Amino acid sequence: MDTTLQDPLVGHVLDGRYRVDARIAVGGMATVYRAVDTRLDRVLALKVMHPALADDASFVDRFIREAKSVARLAHPNVVGVFDQGTDGSYVYLAMEYVAGCTLRDVLRERGALQPRAALDILEPVLAALGAAHRAGFVHRDMKPENVLIGDDGRVKVADFGLVRAVDTITSTSTTGSVLGTVSYLAPEQIEHGTADTRADVYACGVVLYEMLTGAKPHTGGTAAQVLYQHLHDDVPAPSAAVPGLPVELDELVAGATARNPEIRPYDAVALLAQAREARAALSDEQLDAVPPQARAEVTHNGADDRTSVIPRAIGQGNGDGNGSGSDTAEPLHRTSRLQMPPPQPAPPRRAFAPRRGVLAIVAAVLLVLGAGAGVWYINSGQFTRVPSLLGQSEKEAAKRLSAAGLDVKEMRREYSETYERGTVMNSDPASRARIRDNGSVTLVVSRGPETVKVPDVEGLPLAEAKGELKKAGLAPGIVTRAFSEDVPQGSVVSTDPRAGTERHPDSAIAMVVSKGSPVEVPDVTGESVEDATSELEDAGLTVKVASGRVTSQEAAGSVARQSAAEGERLAKGDTITLTVSKGPRMIPVPDVVGEKVDDAKSTLKAAGFEVEVDRPFLSFSDEIASQSVKEGDEAPEGSTITIRTKGGL
Repeated sequence: MDTTLQDPLVGHVLDGRYRVDARIAVGGMATVYRAVDTRLDRVLALKVMHPALADDASFVDRFIREAKSVARLAHPNVVGVFDQGTDGSYVYLAMEYVAGCTLRDVLRERGALQPRAALDILEPVLAALGAAHRAGFVHRDMKPENVLIGDDGRVKVADFGLVRAVDTITSTSTTGSVLGTVSYLAPEQIEHGTADTRADVYACGVVLYEMLTGAKPHTGGTAAQVLYQHLHDDVPAPSAAVPGLPVELDELVAGATARNPEIRPYDAVALLAQAREARAALSDEQLDAVPPQARAEVTHNGADDRTSVIPRAIGQGNGDGNGSGSDTAEPLHRTSRLQMPPPQPAPPRRAFAPRRGVLAIVAAVLLVLGAGAGVWYINSGQFTRVPSLLGQSEKEAAKRLSAAGLDVKEMRREYSETYERGTVMNSDPASRARIRDNGSVTLVVSRGPETVKVPDVEGLPLAEAKGELKKAGLAPGIVTRAFSEDVPQGSVVSTDPRAGTERHPDSAIAMVVSKGSPVEVPDVTGESVEDATSELEDAGLTVKVASGRVTSQEAAGSVARQSAAEGERLAKGDTITLTVSKGPRMIPVPDVVGEKVDDAKSTLKAAGFEVEVDRPFLSFSDEIASQSVKEGDEAPEGSTITIRTKGGL
């Protein structure tokens, strides 16, 4: 689809140096163009910030930070940045131009990749990120769209627009939005808004899963659902989607995408070493196994040309008997080779036979021309193509349609973060699509970005608060609970972002819900079950008695242990489980009479008793004369046995 004709920058020389030739891609923050540096006569890519964002100091700062950061990374797998500057309202980066496609394009066309291909892409990506990590930077937005694959097979990492220093707090913006793409965000980015090198490792693990299976590990109808899965669900093993995938690849993905960042490889260099170990452990057969989700590579077979009509020259010889010839252009289908039957020689005895031969040839030619014209009209003559409309104003789009013999059937308006208000963001049929002459086109016109104010739900019960958020076009986000002396239990204490803040539709709103006033847990061990239950219920807690009993030092029938320790703060209504004692275990007492004190103590402690030594007055002996419980008698486990030494007065 050609969208460059409507772009005001195409054909313009930016900053007196960079001639913009074509638009390559449009993102939420910038547009990328193919351009020529007229001073050095080289092709490069220009990344130009959307003019509407140029007034935002934070966006400009992020743009400039990208230039400075990437310029310090001299690595073959990092898209280089040559220059940064401004021209009026345009803020731009001059970057290395990579002719090729993105990993997203490859996945969209091929589905799942063979393990060898996935590792061939992953390893240079990790090498690039490793260089950034060791230089002190975190990318923070790794995804297939930012992996470029050149026509020469080179893999490069692009778009360091969110890069930050490793030792800088990489938190959410002041408005609370999380930077990055939801499908590849690490749990700590979502939960705490911070990221270090291990967040890039997590994103690379998700990208590897997607390359091996052809699908993202976490999906949902809204961004909030995907974020929830990142926080609460492990990334599944790729072999669950691709049976037979080696366990080494499962382990590689599991390690990189561990929800606890402490378990992940520290940085991309460490993950690269693990990836190479995994590759070395696989056989050629395992590396080249074709996953069932892979789609066969599509090759052009000229099928689109089969409906075209082209002229073919047909030589006519001696048709009028005067030796002259002519070439006639005949409409012809490419897959058919229509042959004109040679005219039959006229009988020599009929003077008018040559004239009949000429008439026959003319008739045949007219017949073929008529048939060809009919085929052309049926296949192509009735159709035209929708002109390029994206980015055009409503008036200009209608003018272009009218010039093509088409009209506007309907005009719908939708919100867009990319297209300016009042410009065409889509059409049905799409630009360059075939449509019958005099057909109608539906235009989708941008209403500009949409924002929604967060409603005030503080003090509302959680279910009611969720309903209010959905009614406002927002999504209930993560719910955490905290004690509150003022807000009733189960009601909302606060939201993040706070009420009145503007957010895009379907944004997740986190809520803190009250657990009510805290209850300090009393110690009820050793009490009877009845007394313990009464004391806990009076404090506002719910009591559950475990079905089994355990041996303990507490008397039989009393509370041996409680699920919440003394002094722990719980909410009213929380449940405490009590475990009942069946008394201490009775064990036989060993004979230690005649043994030395230290040996006797060791023997008794090994049997499960506490030991107390009694030395008579003026006794200097170290030999045991007696013990408080006789040999062979049973005593409660953990009880104290007194041993007495010889001697004394």
